[in-house]
Amino acid sequence: LVGLVVARDDLPPIVQQRADLAQFGVSIHDFRHPAPETHETWEQRLERSFGRLERGDVLVVANRRALGRAPEEEVRTIASLRSRGVVVKVLRHGAQHLAEA
Repeated sequence: LVGLVVARDDLPPIVQQRADLAQFGVSIHDFRHPAPETHETWEQRLERSFGRLERGDVLVVANRRALGRAPEEEVRTIASLRSRGVVVKVLRHGAQHLAEA
């Protein structure tokens, strides 16, 4: 399992996202706070962030909005990850399992 937290005004604080993932058993290694802002496109950021994931890896986010700034970006991100063979899951608070993104 690979956990992802994203620093953005429309998301819970990254410390909260990290705690939610950790509570579910998804550890975040190499955690940095705050993440530096870059001038990359969304696609460049995806490649930098997800380029090391391999087929069969499971990416877990605390909130689906972490995968894009708009619903269209979320859908594009999920499709891109799935095309690489990466499984995308979202925490469901209070549930004992992860939801399919």
